[in-house]
Amino acid sequence: MLGGASSEREVSLSSGRRVAAALRERGHEVAELDPHPDPFAVLEQARRTEVVWLALHGGTGEDGTIQALLDLAGIPYTGSGHLASALAMDKDLSKHLFRAAGVPTADWWMARAGEPEEWRTESYAKRAFLTLGTPIVVKPSKQGSTVGLSIVKATQDLAAAVAEGFLHDDEVMLESYVPGRELTVAVLGGRALPVGEIIPKHEIYDYECKYTAGMAEELFPAPLPPEVTEETQRLAMLAYRALKLGGCARIDFRLHPDGRLFCLEANTLPGMTGTSLVPQAALAAGIGFPELCERIAMDALRTQGGTE
Repeated sequence: MLGGASSEREVSLSSGRRVAAALRERGHEVAELDPHPDPFAVLEQARRTEVVWLALHGGTGEDGTIQALLDLAGIPYTGSGHLASALAMDKDLSKHLFRAAGVPTADWWMARAGEPEEWRTESYAKRAFLTLGTPIVVKPSKQGSTVGLSIVKATQDLAAAVAEGFLHDDEVMLESYVPGRELTVAVLGGRALPVGEIIPKHEIYDYECKYTAGMAEELFPAPLPPEVTEETQRLAMLAYRALKLGGCARIDFRLHPDGRLFCLEANTLPGMTGTSLVPQAALAAGIGFPELCERIAMDALRTQGGTE
């Protein structure tokens, strides 16, 4: 299942077509289904499959909506269940669960549509910078791939950044910026794969850096001391369990110059494009892309379809 109606549709199409080709290479019969604009028609087609490989990104494809429909229809699918998908998509809830599980994450504030728009005032901006530090990362709470994200370095720019966030969601997060190195951990089959490091051409690992060849350098395994690698993997598994994730997922971190790790977010349906991180992590563990795709499908069929 690929495409969908989210802002990440093109990335989903790219991921899905690459996965379909890989599964066919492994000898499987594959149908490519796009739930946009009629997910119910696609659901009827999906009933004729053994397992749905979810290559959707963002929106209803990743927030638990499609997962709930597939659950109701009794159709096995890859990735996390509907509750875990919803929790991971909501960055505010995720961070509360991270902290409860002992996973460090940066401080944050939330702005919500329908509440008094204090965020438009100069006094709010001053308090935000005083509390969260400089700069502040502003992003929609329930979007992926850094859609609508801004890094704000001056109080006079905060209101515009929050307004931009509200174009994509009804909740906007203001988060302390964590300087340092960008790390990522893929989880496959209940274990953490080699830690990766991303060195983007831009200040942050934004949409362009994620999906444009040459806009980021990715190192797998990351050049880290063994104890830092082990701690990053440990925290990734804690975050994975805190959100009740399933299947293949990716947990992102920042490594502060002082050695502290901060969890940024969890991705329940990570990209599978030619520049995506999970395939690189798998390759570092000796797993080629076709085998990776097959493993993800067979794991979903085994755990949800009742096969062993």
